[in-house]
Amino acid sequence: MAFILTFLGKGGVGRSTVAIAAAKKYAQAGKRVLLIGQDPSPAWGIALGMSPSFSPVNLENNLDAVQIMATAALESGWEQVKALEAKYLRSPTLKNVYGQELGILPGMDSAVILKEIWDYDKSGQYDVIIFDGDGDLNTLRLLGTPEILSWYIRRFREVFQASDLGRAISPFIQPVTSAILNVSWTFDNFAAEPTQEANQVLDEGKKAMADPNRFAAYLVTDASAGAIAKAKYLWGSAQQVNVTVGGVIVNRSDADVGPEFEPLTNTALPTVEADHWEDLISHLPDFSQAAQAPQPLIIDTAARQVKVFLPTFDKKQVKLTQYGPEITIEAGDQRRNILLPPPLKGAPVKGAKFQNQYLIISL
Repeated sequence: MAFILTFLGKGGVGRSTVAIAAAKKYAQAGKRVLLIGQDPSPAWGIALGMSPSFSPVNLENNLDAVQIMATAALESGWEQVKALEAKYLRSPTLKNVYGQELGILPGMDSAVILKEIWDYDKSGQYDVIIFDGDGDLNTLRLLGTPEILSWYIRRFREVFQASDLGRAISPFIQPVTSAILNVSWTFDNFAAEPTQEANQVLDEGKKAMADPNRFAAYLVTDASAGAIAKAKYLWGSAQQVNVTVGGVIVNRSDADVGPEFEPLTNTALPTVEADHWEDLISHLPDFSQAAQAPQPLIIDTAARQVKVFLPTFDKKQVKLTQYGPEITIEAGDQRRNILLPPPLKGAPVKGAKFQNQYLIISL
């Protein structure tokens, strides 16, 4: 399994430059590195000296790069679905539906991109995967796909199973999920508890995102007030999808923004000329130290407490509700549903308070 790293921040602060420098740093240290770009245009590859490529290409020793195009991945999987339909149904209904049209379904493009990252991770070919995505709330929603999908299955499977829509599309759930998402779910997944396979896929994704030794994000900003404000907002929002933010990188400036992001480590990168990668690489932080940063979620069953790290938010911006075995926390425009473990399942919330940027919930 690879260590997966991504960067968050306002557009124009140099996220892609930092991602490339990080990839080169790991490659020089002897790690097998894959740099993944979400931008499918030629612009992304200019700094790397590569043409657009949707399969990994070797750039230098230990370093490969690839661009992800969600529509191409959707089309490939959808063609498999249509082939299955044509094989088993006398009058296929999907033959005139194009894979690209699936992109209008909420979250489908994020699920496909995340699946691509997982597939490269499971291939065993890489020690480090660096994802150069949009770096904003869209990236956080992408990373939160396993948690969100798990919640939808828990909450809506019975409603879906009883609906006319559910009965109409039930024959296609298994081939669609098998071809596009590489899992084999059936209509029964929505009528009862998800199968072991479905549970395993979602649990693996959630555990990977929650483990800072497996996945971490770093904030990238410059010294401008707008960039700092955006980085702070993304820091708080990242907690809502259980992503550990390991530190903040101030690009093209030696400004000390530490007080704005305490207790995160603050690393300043100098302004360098084009292609002077060594100057940047030498100033990058040790990304393996992300595990030392505050964890988004701590569940202490002995103390009967749930601690949620919510930096940049205050109690007026946070709403706490409880629905059965789940606690729902709304902060900003992000919502998080926390499924309580068996020792705390069914326990009502007795109180909540803010302390050291944590929302501490007593059960």
